[in-house]
Amino acid sequence: MKKVFLVLSICAALSACGGGAKQGNSDSTAAANQTAKASESSVDTNANKTGVEDSGAPSSAAGAKLMAASDCNTCHKIDTKVIGPAFNDVAKKYPDTEANIDTLANKVIKGGQGNWGNIPMAPHPTLALADAKTIVKYILSLKK
Repeated sequence: MKKVFLVLSICAALSACGGGAKQGNSDSTAAANQTAKASESSVDTNANKTGVEDSGAPSSAAGAKLMAASDCNTCHKIDTKVIGPAFNDVAKKYPDTEANIDTLANKVIKGGQGNWGNIPMAPHPTLALADAKTIVKYILSLKK
């Protein structure tokens, strides 16, 4: 029974996070639209900065907008483990360093498995590296 549940959980995770097989142009169009939305929100946020933040640091709002435009919240919540770890737990595990930001951003894009259990994280190959870094910086800022 445990094996059946595990297989069903993995199938649900893959289908919910976009890990299924490509079905022609509709998937690539949806991916392009997701990337376009993420780029637009990043531009809007940067244009509306008030000068309170460091010029080199992305705003929390930019990371939150990018996450809202993607499928992150399908498998993750801020303070509750769903399929993947809670974002607060990720922030506690990884210090806010450039090396960790690079590693985690690449893991978001390429997918991964093993750091939080056996259920793999689906890759997000259409997400730009800069956007993935903005999302990761936002997640790492959620430490309580």
